[in-house]
Amino acid sequence: MPDDETQTLNHATEARDPAVPPAPQTLKAADGPAPWLLRLVTVGLVLAALNLRPAITSLGALLEEVRDGLHMSGSVAGVLTSVPPLCFAVFGVMAPRLARRFGAGAVVCAGMVAIATGLAIRPFIGGTAGFLAASALALMGIAVSNILMPVIVKRWFPDRVGSMTGLYSMALALGTALAAAVTVPMTDALGGHWQTGLAIWAVLAAAAVLPWIPLVRDRHSAPGQTSRQQAATPALRITRSRTAWGLACFFGLQATAAYITMGWMPQIFRDAGVSAGTAGVLLAVTMAMGVPLAFVIPRVAGRMRHQGPIVVVLGFCGLIGYAGLYLAPAAGAWAWALLLGIANCAFPLALTMIGMRSRTGAGVVRLSAFAQSTGYLISIPGPLLVGVLYQHSGGWGLPIALMAGLMIPQMVAGVLAGRDRTIEDEC
Repeated sequence: MPDDETQTLNHATEARDPAVPPAPQTLKAADGPAPWLLRLVTVGLVLAALNLRPAITSLGALLEEVRDGLHMSGSVAGVLTSVPPLCFAVFGVMAPRLARRFGAGAVVCAGMVAIATGLAIRPFIGGTAGFLAASALALMGIAVSNILMPVIVKRWFPDRVGSMTGLYSMALALGTALAAAVTVPMTDALGGHWQTGLAIWAVLAAAAVLPWIPLVRDRHSAPGQTSRQQAATPALRITRSRTAWGLACFFGLQATAAYITMGWMPQIFRDAGVSAGTAGVLLAVTMAMGVPLAFVIPRVAGRMRHQGPIVVVLGFCGLIGYAGLYLAPAAGAWAWALLLGIANCAFPLALTMIGMRSRTGAGVVRLSAFAQSTGYLISIPGPLLVGVLYQHSGGWGLPIALMAGLMIPQMVAGVLAGRDRTIEDEC
């Protein structure tokens, strides 16, 4: 049985275009990067992944305080929770082009600088418009890094794609959960000002800049291919692929659920009588489920020809969790948090399928940019609509019904995207 390190993205690593010779660095182990450099990249991946969600979940934990401090209505707060997917869609499209010009390492380094700067200034810049602009700066850095994480993994770890994808997915989930859990108590410990509680996360982002500085001069824009070889690779008309569209829809709907959860779930619990601190911990529990499952799901998915059964299991967990939020949000809060945490693990599954649905490295880059950018574009209306429904209905019944209703097309799209085929076959 093949090693599951390579099975996770087997189509992307095992089948290559015969017209394109292998890159020189893959011919001999001696020509590969030095071990210390691989360790540095590993540290950089982990620190970068830790910073890909605290800008969002720390805000979710303090959303009520931010709304009061900036005098936001429910609809404006809904716009605020829609900003992350909007930025991911708009700026994510730029990531492949920037990586080709400057190198993936340089772009990720710049992304970490943007995250640190945005997080540091957004609580103190003054006014809703300034807060949104600084948030957009941080989210721009997150957007390009989101797209380039799979590219970095394939560039530096072509024979360990599964385990490295699991590693940075775990770090991403850990950062998400950590920000949700400790933002409120840390804010209280630092004097009770929400501005300080949000700004403190800039320190973690600043630390993530350091390991990427030596990698700024790495100009390899695509894993396993030189620029000349990339030019020889036929361009894919990816919009002709049903699998690509299915994967984009699946990615977009799971992102909708994730950002509604990160932005609004603490408020749902607080309105049900749960304290602010406990609501933050419940969100942390939801996000923490991704830590172990983000490592397990890519390995399990890589052994399966069709990932549809995993999609269905995750979807049913989400439906049960939403039903619980509607019927007994406070009484069963911990159970609903766990179930929604399992459902949110559709994210590492989507990342895994991105790699499995293409046979070439260049195809993975294009599919990653298309699926993530299109998917985040699809997810933009969800959090905004939840805010509008919440404000005008005066309760959470309609918003929760919307969340549950969106889980059905997510399951359908995921089953279609999980079929054993590649975009090269369809294009």
